[in-house]
Amino acid sequence: MENGAVPRVGVCVFLVKGKAVLLGRRRSSIGHSTFALPGGHLEFGESFEECGSRELKEETGLDIAQVELLTVTNNLEEPKPSHYVTVFMRAVLEDPQQVPQNLEPHKCDGWDWYDWDNLPKPLFGPLEKMVQDGFDPFPIG
Repeated sequence: MENGAVPRVGVCVFLVKGKAVLLGRRRSSIGHSTFALPGGHLEFGESFEECGSRELKEETGLDIAQVELLTVTNNLEEPKPSHYVTVFMRAVLEDPQQVPQNLEPHKCDGWDWYDWDNLPKPLFGPLEKMVQDGFDPFPIG
């Protein structure tokens, strides 16, 4: 183990509307300029649902509903290196009329809706892998 490094837990949210998902272009050192889902670090004592809702609110100002667990991935990323266990949730807007705001412009260039069949490039590594593996974040039916 390098310098006492331990894996961190991230929670990301597939916020879905029709067949579109909310993505933002990252400004952080890991995955700089790639498109990623809203999310962040799990805080001590927090449920995955609480973390996803809190992070989404902090980043976009949006309130979400029907938050549910989709999948978990184990990601080893460069350049740091970093090791993240990422919990992917799915949710919908509590108010379908609400519009995302960019509340952390130092971390993100802005949020927009992208059709799942026409996603922007480049995608953040873990999301790109899920797409290549044929992952479908949408409810059945």
